[in-house]
Amino acid sequence: MIILGIDPGSRITGFGLIDNQTSSIAYIASGKINVSGDSLPQRLGYIFAAVDEVIREHQPLHMSIENVFISRNADSALKLGQARGAAICAAHQAGLEIAEYAPREIKQALVGTGAASKDQVQHMVKRLLGIKQELQADEADGLAIAICHAQFYASQQKTGIAPGMLKRRRGGRRR
Repeated sequence: MIILGIDPGSRITGFGLIDNQTSSIAYIASGKINVSGDSLPQRLGYIFAAVDEVIREHQPLHMSIENVFISRNADSALKLGQARGAAICAAHQAGLEIAEYAPREIKQALVGTGAASKDQVQHMVKRLLGIKQELQADEADGLAIAICHAQFYASQQKTGIAPGMLKRRRGGRRR
């Protein structure tokens, strides 16, 4: 199963593709989308088209994307949310399963702590995928998001419980 991970941004959107096998993950491709356009609507259209092109080329079944984090700059958070929306729309149009993860969840899944540094995340991405060459930060983040989804997907398959979801057991108690 091919998973596309997206690190959204209104100027640079990183992406990474992995093949999630039963007992391993394998690197397929990664890169960054240098978003062009003078206005925000043009940049959002560019993100949509570029993500659509990546999907058409690699045919993933799932897309995972980073949730918006709250920052001090509301304008930046809004633009990031809109960039996420453009990528999500491209994935939805292609019929992909879409999962969203908080930055802390991604770091926790890869490094074991939600407070991991970018360098620690990048190191683990390269180690887990056997990548020797340097990765640009946004593409490493895209791969990290894809790996995070592979781990949550594997645990969901074992337990039958969707990540982040509480299911009711008999008697109305939550587990």
